[in-house]
Formats: sequence, structure tokens, C-alpha cells
Amino acid sequence: MISAPSSSTSLSTRLKIGLTGGIGSGKSYVADLLAEWGASVIDTDQIAHRLTAPGGAAMPAIEQAFGPRARRDDGALDRDWMREQVFADAQTRARLEAILHPLIGQQTEAEAAAATGCYVVFVVPLLIESGRWVQRVDRVCVIDCDPDTQIARVQSRSGLTISTIQRIMAAQVARATRLAAAHDVILNDGATSPEQLRARAKTLHEQWCALAASLPASTHRGA
Repeated sequence: MISAPSSSTSLSTRLKIGLTGGIGSGKSYVADLLAEWGASVIDTDQIAHRLTAPGGAAMPAIEQAFGPRARRDDGALDRDWMREQVFADAQTRARLEAILHPLIGQQTEAEAAAATGCYVVFVVPLLIESGRWVQRVDRVCVIDCDPDTQIARVQSRSGLTISTIQRIMAAQVARATRLAAAHDVILNDGATSPEQLRARAKTLHEQWCALAASLPASTHRGA
């Protein structure tokens, strides 16, 4: 629903991995594995959820901009309602992003500065679409999945209609475009077992750890 925030700062002097993929590709699961193995994981979508939770820092400005309809009874953002608004009107989306992006950027910077893992993973759903995140990380890793499997996964976990899921997918770059921007790819299609996914992720984790160890921690590393 919300595109990735951008910034000119370097985020971290550690090796920076940008993890992305279409909706339902399995980004969060892979990110959890990498965190389990010692990486510092910063998920911009999770940051956005915290900012729009009950009492979240973004909620006063959102309610002021969009009215009380944008807020659920518990004080959180009504994400279903807001999703419909941003898909229907580009200006509405821009207004929402103008509120959220600076706050997401500040929190991302703070978490990156405090990161202690062997490398830093930035989980950014719209990393390619943002236009700037690619230059902010050292390597882009795409979790790749076929569209039919994406739809099936999202339906099973969220109950969204196929048309809604397709609208979300249409707002993301094409699969081929995402793959063309990737330095690393982890296949997680309908034929991939959890064991296979774990093995593929572990192989890259070990490669990234070795790369991080071979590079000076005080210098920025280009991809």
C-alpha cells in the first residue's frame, strides 16, 4: 500500500542487504531466518505498522489529513479503508506517504545505527519501485515467486479477494523487472519446500557473512 521511503544518508557502515519481493513471496519468513542466524533485520513495513498502531506516532497527522474515518475504533489506522483510498487516488497516496516516509526514515536510521549483526538486512517491499533504495544498499536480494502462488498465499493468510490482491500486485514492478535488479535471488515458488527455502537462504547468509568479514567496517561499500 505504501511505497518505500528514501533518504540520502548511508544508513549503516556495515554490509547492507536490501531484501524485497512481491506480496506473498515469503520476505518475512526469510528475514526471520536471517535474524535467527545473526543478521540485523530492519523491516520498513513493520515500522509502518508500529507508526499506525493504536497510539502510533503517525496517527494524529493521518487523522488530521484524512478525517476520523481513517482511524479504527481502537485508534489504529483502518488499513482496509486506506488501501481503497490510495488505490483510487494517487494524490491521496502521496499525502499518506508524505506523513509516513519521514517517520519511517527516522526509525530506519535509528535502528541501522544501533545494529550489531554481522550484516544489516533492510526488508523493503517496494525497494525497486522506490527508485532510490537500490543505491542505498550494497546488494539487492529478491525472493522470487510465481504470481499464482503469490495469490494463493495471500488469500490463505489474509482473506483478501483475488481482485484486491491483483490490484496490489499491479502496483508493484513486474517480476522480470525485479529480477533484473537483483544481485541475489532466493526461489520460493509453489514447488519450494520449507527445507529447500531454508537451505537456499542459509547459503546466501554464509556468503554475505564472508563478504561482510572481508570488507572494512568503516567504509561504504558499493554493490
